[in-house]
Amino acid sequence: MPQASVIVVGNEKGGAGKSTIAIHTAVALMHAGARVAVLDLDLRQQTLGHFFANRRQWLSANGAQAPTPIEHALSGQGASLAKGPEAEAVARFEDAFGELSAVADFVLIDTPGADTAVSRSAHGLADLIVTPMNDSFVDFDMLGVVDPVTLELLRHSLYSETVWNSRKVRAAKDRKMIDWVVLRNRLAPTEARNRKRLDERVQALSRKVGFRVGPGLRDRVIYRELFPFGLTVADLSPAIRPVAMSLQHVAARQELRAVMTALGIQGLDGEMLAAE
Repeated sequence: MPQASVIVVGNEKGGAGKSTIAIHTAVALMHAGARVAVLDLDLRQQTLGHFFANRRQWLSANGAQAPTPIEHALSGQGASLAKGPEAEAVARFEDAFGELSAVADFVLIDTPGADTAVSRSAHGLADLIVTPMNDSFVDFDMLGVVDPVTLELLRHSLYSETVWNSRKVRAAKDRKMIDWVVLRNRLAPTEARNRKRLDERVQALSRKVGFRVGPGLRDRVIYRELFPFGLTVADLSPAIRPVAMSLQHVAARQELRAVMTALGIQGLDGEMLAAE
């Protein structure tokens, strides 16, 4: 049977924008006609789950139509499951994943900002790992270690090790190579010197551990404005317009299209709907 392409959004640092990227990727793919299933492995925060719950409620209350994903919560009490035995969480994840991968074109998995057994399990199933990082050496520290005097790249760091191990497991099991894309989120245009230094280290690490680098999403008000409604810029239309439109919304939509192109699963116009 055909199996769904698996996209894992991961980074062991909190606040990097994982859920924002996961939400926008899922919605863009659905608008392109793909059957998308989502799994939220951040058992305590459940940002992805809350977003799509808001979406269903807003659409129903306003008599509007927009695509919704296939969902399978690991537990009705996610916080309790997070405190329980790791083996139980992994078993529930594997059951949910088995069900979803049989009925979807894409399974999109949002992971917590921590190293957990269920997150490692998800990474090992990925066809594509997407890692958002903010434009900061604080975020880069989870990927690579630099010399504090010269800022030269010394070695890869904690999260890079997680991905490296997942790639080894996947290659041994299925003879497949996991694709890895690092998205540069929330770029700060006024810090040109810091960006140049960071760019050089990111590019050096990409050659060392084997990831691609793409553009992320800027820190735009529109992304935060639409979250309570469970909507994204890909949803906006004459029938769905919960906030006033502006040229910033057009720029945000173009930004999202650039993200999807970087991932190789372009989603706003219906092209390239097979994860490579």
